[in-house]
Amino acid sequence: MSKKILIIEDDSDLRQVLKIMLEKEAYSVSEAENGMRGLKAFQSNKFDLVITDIIMPEKEGIETIFELKKINPDVKIIAISGGGRIAAEEYLMMAKNFGVSTVLSKPFKKDDFLSSVKDVLSG
Repeated sequence: MSKKILIIEDDSDLRQVLKIMLEKEAYSVSEAENGMRGLKAFQSNKFDLVITDIIMPEKEGIETIFELKKINPDVKIIAISGGGRIAAEEYLMMAKNFGVSTVLSKPFKKDDFLSSVKDVLSG
């Protein structure tokens, strides 16, 4: 049975690219364009992994991660960020403090992304 992954990313182009890459690796992928929708999807489905952007409208990633962990403390999360008002590294360090499995700074390479997904799912 293929692993189920939820992508929460407000950039629709990037969200599509990530979805296509993951589906080529035989993962089952759902998507949400912001944290509010991502949390709704997470509550109504069981996902093996959540990949979330940090800077998003409506509900940003740190808050989304906090709420995902409240719903399921064991959820595996990869946080991605290209930065915003502060450098991406700062946001990603905050995400690490909230217990995400790994972080990736945008732009990242396809191989780095896919190997992070594999590592987190097998860990």
